[in-house]
Amino acid sequence: MLRYLTAGESHGKALVVVVEGLPAGLPVTADAVQGELGRRRLGYGRGPRMRFEVDEITLLAGIRHGRTLGSPVAIEIANTEWPKWEEEMSPHPGAPSRVLTTPRPGHADLAGMQKYGFDDARDVLERASARETAARVAAGALAKALLSQLGVDVISHVVAIGPEAVKGTVRPGPADLETVDASPVRCFDTEAEERMVAAIKAAAKEGDSLGGVVEVLASGVPVGLGSHVHWDRRLDGLLAQALMSIQAVKHVDIGEGGTTPALRGSEAHDAISWDESAGAYHRETSRAGGIEGGMSTGGLVVARAGMKPLATLNRPVLATVDVVTKESTVSFKERTDVTAVPAMGVVAETMTALVLAAEALRKFGGDSLAEVLRNRDGFLASLR
Repeated sequence: MLRYLTAGESHGKALVVVVEGLPAGLPVTADAVQGELGRRRLGYGRGPRMRFEVDEITLLAGIRHGRTLGSPVAIEIANTEWPKWEEEMSPHPGAPSRVLTTPRPGHADLAGMQKYGFDDARDVLERASARETAARVAAGALAKALLSQLGVDVISHVVAIGPEAVKGTVRPGPADLETVDASPVRCFDTEAEERMVAAIKAAAKEGDSLGGVVEVLASGVPVGLGSHVHWDRRLDGLLAQALMSIQAVKHVDIGEGGTTPALRGSEAHDAISWDESAGAYHRETSRAGGIEGGMSTGGLVVARAGMKPLATLNRPVLATVDVVTKESTVSFKERTDVTAVPAMGVVAETMTALVLAAEALRKFGGDSLAEVLRNRDGFLASLR
């Protein structure tokens, strides 16, 4: 089984991720991982820290001469701003210079302080921060490397920011990744892109923030990933949980799941046909998001993730209570963005890739990449 574990705090010395279960012989380079981390920094509306926070990675273990060994892979992502925070975030005995006692509504601050008995919100926010997703993206780079060997591509694009949304249904394909990433808001629709940028500018002028929606598309996914036999093996459930785990994501759709409840059954499903030339079943639509009964159908896998507006504002107006004095006040201001929806799309790709890679390894098995591919090829041949 593919599994991973991240460690580290937002202003800590480094983030670390350990990925276990990758087959031996998978080509991996530091440049590929670094490239994915660079994509996570994209997007109009990001704060100034994106200009000076560089993700410096070190491949610590599990890779030799550009190929995985079958042992756990460990990656470190150094924090280039660590010298500024070394005293405040020191692991050695001492005390912080400033205790944060006015928790921010919409964040993990207050619930985390109550749960763990902390009197300083920084003890919570440092780990709750979306900075942690950098470690996930590093793990996702490995998952994408495996999926590419299986002929699977994962891409995301922004379909809404604030009140502005794409009006058509044109979706990018794997070859359109550079075009999407070149957009300031990672939107495939240039007309919608202009409206989204204008909305971000308007929110920034007022010191406010915006949420939005990204769509993740996985093409080339073989039939049979996931399972109908247990609740925790269903592919759509796994994807929903993975996407919902992204910081500030509060809504997930699989396919057209958000609109199908209002339809009649005759309009809500993907008709099946037989493609004689390809020797395979075919669906003209992807209303179910390429998943039926908890299993991939072999069609395009489609999922949408909705991100709430960030709760840390450049103009602090959200009411809160000082946990020491119990007096009403406004929440403290930590570094923030006007919107992080474009970057969230890259993280959503990561979470989707990790789920699909894990289920592919569960389905096909194998200790080496060559064995995984042989097993995959044998399964696909049996379908024909």
